Amino acid sequence: MKPIALGILSAIVLCGCAGRAPELVPIVQQVDQHMTCDQIVAETQANNERISTLATEEGWKVTQNVAAGVVGLFIWPVWFAMDFQDAAGKEGQALSQRNQYLGTLAQQRCGAPPTTASIPWQAE
Repeated sequence: MKPIALGILSAIVLCGCAGRAPELVPIVQQVDQHMTCDQIVAETQANNERISTLATEEGWKVTQNVAAGVVGLFIWPVWFAMDFQDAAGKEGQALSQRNQYLGTLAQQRCGAPPTTASIPWQAE
């Protein structure tokens, strides 16, 4: 029975080490002053795809933390494996803010915001 518990503990601890620091995208970038309407739309669409990916990642991280919390009731060191950095949430919020800025830029330069202006980020 001990090898199984040790294996589960090791797996959870290693998963907890998978936490990463957020890499936030700046809302305003130097290239913005030279962007065309098509480039604004393309970047907005790419940001929306990344936001979707980050939402999935955040869901997995929440699941992992819940599992570690439950197992931690029996094996308390597992609590140290929990990830509280919320990298996906912070990155998604930054991308959403960037998309809002790009929508404003599109409105000023193109007369109308791009059709895919932003997917509002909703932290769960």
